[in-house]
Amino acid sequence: MADESVKSEALPQQENDNGDSKSSQKTVGSNGEAENQSLSKRQRKKQQKQHKWEEERELRKQKRKDKKQQRRLERHSHQEEEGGEVQSSRKRLRRDVTPSALRLLLDCSFDSLMLSKDVGKLHKQIQRCYAENRRALHPVQLYLTSLGGQLKQIMDEKDKGWVNWKEITIKSEHYKDVVAKEELVYLTSDSPNILEEMDPTKAYVIGGLVDHNHHKGITFEKAKELGIDHAQLPLSSFVKMNSRKVLAVNHVCEIILAYLEKGSWKEAFFTVLPQRKGAVAVDKDGADHQEKEAEDSDSDSDPETQQHTEKAQT
Repeated sequence: MADESVKSEALPQQENDNGDSKSSQKTVGSNGEAENQSLSKRQRKKQQKQHKWEEERELRKQKRKDKKQQRRLERHSHQEEEGGEVQSSRKRLRRDVTPSALRLLLDCSFDSLMLSKDVGKLHKQIQRCYAENRRALHPVQLYLTSLGGQLKQIMDEKDKGWVNWKEITIKSEHYKDVVAKEELVYLTSDSPNILEEMDPTKAYVIGGLVDHNHHKGITFEKAKELGIDHAQLPLSSFVKMNSRKVLAVNHVCEIILAYLEKGSWKEAFFTVLPQRKGAVAVDKDGADHQEKEAEDSDSDSDPETQQHTEKAQT
């Protein structure tokens, strides 16, 4: 009986030892085998998927590069196809462009006369002049003179790419120190002289001033003071307007570019002038009639610009 008692007491101990042995067997072998045994089926699939994703990383990277290259080739091919079709002036291929000998100077010497917000508006107008000239059928030789002060600071902060602008001459000097005096013609609405045609040997100056009529006639006075020629665009001969004949810098630039392309002041005015100017065509007899007006420029779509009429002495 004593032996049986010893055996019965030893049996649970043996079973316990066997249990420990089984549990210890789970840790035997490689780490990977042990992990696989401890993971559920779902977890193992997830792990395999992760490994596969990492292995195919370079393949996916190459596919992205291939797709990007394919899109680039498709765009290039599309542009070539458009080359054989009738294109708008905004999509004209550079090989169709015939540069003009005409020089157009933006006079930025009025920096100290403007508030910071108005200098910011002038910056947008200059951006528009640059962009429109780059797209024009007959781009002019564009100059930016007297660059400095608030304007340069705003351009450095909000448009750092301006230093890489192409096909434009940027000077910190005054325009009278850039072009010979006898070649200059200041475009100002206060001049009694009407510009019938544009002389390609001349350099036309546009006053870069957004002042909301605080400095009326200042560009005209500056032109007389410097003893240079001056003139106004023949606006009154073709258009009757609800507002003063003072246009934004970019509008004057766009009108000149449109005139060079179309050969008609009337077409140029009604292509560029914004609706808010209330432009009405003038007949030869002097009578007025309504004419379809072109859509407003992008620079006038800005809510702030609609509230305050952007004006520049031209």
